[in-house]
Amino acid sequence: MKEPQRRWRLALFLATSGHSGVDRIMKHFIAELGTRPLDVDLLQVEGHGPHMASLPPNVRRVPLGTRHVQSSVLRLAQYLRKVRPNALLCDKDRVNRTAVVSAVMAGYPGRLVLRVGTTVSKNLESRGFFHRSVQYWSIRRLYAKAQTVIVPSQGAARDLEAVGSFPPGFVRVLPSPVVSDALHRLARKPIAHPWLQKGEPPVILGAGELCERKDFGTLIRAFAQVVKIRPCRLVILGKGKKRAALEALARDLSISDKVSFPGFVENPYAYMAGSAVFVLSSTCEGLPVVLTEAMALGTPVVSTDCPSGPREILKDGRFGPLVPIRNPRMLAEAIATVLDTPPDADALKAAASRYHVRPATDAYLQVLGYDETPDPRAGSWDTPPRPMDGEAAGETP
Repeated sequence: MKEPQRRWRLALFLATSGHSGVDRIMKHFIAELGTRPLDVDLLQVEGHGPHMASLPPNVRRVPLGTRHVQSSVLRLAQYLRKVRPNALLCDKDRVNRTAVVSAVMAGYPGRLVLRVGTTVSKNLESRGFFHRSVQYWSIRRLYAKAQTVIVPSQGAARDLEAVGSFPPGFVRVLPSPVVSDALHRLARKPIAHPWLQKGEPPVILGAGELCERKDFGTLIRAFAQVVKIRPCRLVILGKGKKRAALEALARDLSISDKVSFPGFVENPYAYMAGSAVFVLSSTCEGLPVVLTEAMALGTPVVSTDCPSGPREILKDGRFGPLVPIRNPRMLAEAIATVLDTPPDADALKAAASRYHVRPATDAYLQVLGYDETPDPRAGSWDTPPRPMDGEAAGETP
């Protein structure tokens, strides 16, 4: 009996926090993959995202049965040997290194593609010498075993090429799938926050993990200067270890009644659409998702000129001011300028259009080697992976 042809299969090995920009990117990517004639396995570590209530019919969850990324090495190798996906895409350094080791152990012949969403050297510069050295060594030795590495910006690419001493063309710059069709629909939803109601003073918005890298302290100090010359308020979305310190800073500056920390919200787009200006105050990025999303909604933006991404998104300041990192005075001046003379909303939307999920997904699939021609060597829905050590290896949604 002739073996049935089997569809092209992509495996995604991810371990997101559940509330990050990477999490949103991958949710958009997975949803768009649901419109393509291919099969997708979402390999998951217990307690890690992306968390999706429902998946497209051609996407199935594959719990690895582990709680930590590093402890997933054997299970991932087992999956790769049994299922033989055509390509494996991973994201974030720890996940990437684990995937490379698993692929080598399994003798995996498919296409292994890694993704790094930040500027590596800047992200590691605050770490100790030994930790940085180990990270650099592992990137040079392990990443080279993949077919390619995807990064979201030219700055991140130049940095990774220098860190890893990779040959030209090994690191590929692709637009991230940020702008979804649902973004504008979600932005129109009502919002309960009292400061975003009609007739209230303009709101300055920040969003992201409350951590050192996002540097919301500089944003709060800049806001303290802006609020002296005009009525306005500051809302910072997100959760993280720095929340208590940021709240204390607002109290010390006597502006705590004008600063709000709603925490993590499922729909930040309604906040973006209702704000007068969105501010990115980061010291380091790869390509900031929130900045792109705000522009896609036509919301005026101000950003630090951090490595990497903002300068590329804003076209050297054409679509929004770029200011030095950790400079509250210049950030305050830029915010005040944008509040007084906001840019054209349609121009901002057009600038963000290259990050729409459809063309971005097309670019990803091309690098992953996607071919709509069925491959008889790949696994298929009619031959699901066998259980791994007594546990279900796959779970059809």
